[in-house]
Amino acid sequence: MKNTVIKYGLYALLLAAILFALALFIGDGMSYSIQEVFGYSTMALSLVFVYFGIRHFRNNVNDGKVSFGKAFLIGLLISAFAGVGFGIVDYIYTAFINPDFVAEYQTTMLETMKAELPAEEFKVKSEELKQQMADYGSSGFMAALMFITVVMMGIVVSLISALLLQRK
Repeated sequence: MKNTVIKYGLYALLLAAILFALALFIGDGMSYSIQEVFGYSTMALSLVFVYFGIRHFRNNVNDGKVSFGKAFLIGLLISAFAGVGFGIVDYIYTAFINPDFVAEYQTTMLETMKAELPAEEFKVKSEELKQQMADYGSSGFMAALMFITVVMMGIVVSLISALLLQRK
């Protein structure tokens, strides 16, 4: 199991890092909503190795059998590798490549809210956003949040893959 998790986990990590870096540079200049869709798509694509890792373990390592629990565990561990890949690239981007990302994001969101919300609601929401950015806008926190997001998606992919691939 260990070798399968490491092999497919590294594939997921590398694909995640490459796709996320590609999304950052291709998405430059696109709206944040389009970048968000593109980002979630790259997360989902990198998690394809969860399915292939479980299938490889079942067919090539474990004589055509795998329990739901073991398949789910393999999927979670591979997902964690993908999360690390996204987290690393996110940290590098927000800490070194574009350290002004939080300020740029905040400015864009404030402009959007100002155009869409009534004045009183804008005042409240803008203060909330400013406080959130002050509290959670560090590169380390954003990288951790990216890791958690990928792992949460990986739980769903692992669950579905384990259900599809379990065989006793």
